Amino acid sequence: MIEDTLNRTESSAFERLRRLARRAPTRPEERCDLCGAAIGPEHRHLLDLTSRQVQCACRACAVLLDSPTAGAGARRLIPTRILALTDFRMTDAQWESLQIPVNIAFLLHNSLEKRTVAYYPSPAGPTESLLPLAAWDELAQDNPMLRDMEPDVEALLIRDRTGGRDCYVTPIDECYRLVGLIRLHWKGLSGGDEVRREIDRFFADLNERATPAGGHDA
Repeated sequence: MIEDTLNRTESSAFERLRRLARRAPTRPEERCDLCGAAIGPEHRHLLDLTSRQVQCACRACAVLLDSPTAGAGARRLIPTRILALTDFRMTDAQWESLQIPVNIAFLLHNSLEKRTVAYYPSPAGPTESLLPLAAWDELAQDNPMLRDMEPDVEALLIRDRTGGRDCYVTPIDECYRLVGLIRLHWKGLSGGDEVRREIDRFFADLNERATPAGGHDA
């Protein structure tokens, strides 16, 4: 599970989340996690399927690993598409079946565990919530576009809010960036106003970069 692995590698994982959250210009000394080549501020990311950690990649390594079978399948190139699911179908009962104690969750298919898992961001990192198989099957049946999500590296990101839900198909590094923002700005027991403002900014930015798409388009 992502949470277990992050706990085992807390220091390096948290630092990567902080870097994703800040979106600061890449430091001159930052290098590709695979070959060590220097990389600029705009670069692609990889997901290590075993550790679930996001890794930076230079252009050459990104091209080489732009296939599910490249590198013996140990890493996958994280895509860049962001889709705003404008007519996503989800009932209140389906949301409640995810057993998420907060109003944000991201769901993805873990190819190693061969199951779909749900996570929610918290001050401690991404926390797994038990996801009944029937809950995902119902969502996928009502929203066939979910079947086209890339395993491991794309997630269904949902924010439940007053008046509706914001739903996106998004790269997993965006979900990790959200987790990093929450960890970085959380104050006290309830999080505080600062973290809520950062979450609003995150979703405003995500929506600006997203392509509108019908959630149940066949």
